[in-house]
Amino acid sequence: MFSKPIKGTHPNKTKMNWWNYYVGHCWTTGWQSIRHNFMTWTDLVWFEDNQKHYTLLKDDVPFEQCYVEFWFSLNDDDVYPKEFLEYLMQMVDDIQTGKEKVYPLDENFFDRIKDLTEGVEVDYDEEDLKQDIKTLEELMNEDGDN
Repeated sequence: MFSKPIKGTHPNKTKMNWWNYYVGHCWTTGWQSIRHNFMTWTDLVWFEDNQKHYTLLKDDVPFEQCYVEFWFSLNDDDVYPKEFLEYLMQMVDDIQTGKEKVYPLDENFFDRIKDLTEGVEVDYDEEDLKQDIKTLEELMNEDGDN
């Protein structure tokens, strides 16, 4: 999910003890989330100049984007279950020891995909797009009705 390191995990280990999990991962990640929420709140309330960093598109309103980021970040939880972290650590160990084969996504890989898809035409026109949008709107209305 991301460029942030997973707190509490160590290279070349496949199991975590409960101390490492609660203190190293849960506690550290919790404080990291609180810090992020506080920084977003300060940008929202005091530092309006920093709000421009929350926009992605030219038509975005900086205040609205900062506001939305603040409320979404309150619900954000980067704490993972101990079993899932151990699964990831085991997967990394299997890759490093050669038990699992890794296929690099390099230029040769993409050249191979281009060769395989050469001459394949996608028949997707404006009518297909309109039908997809109509279906999406219907699905969104169904969710709103419940």
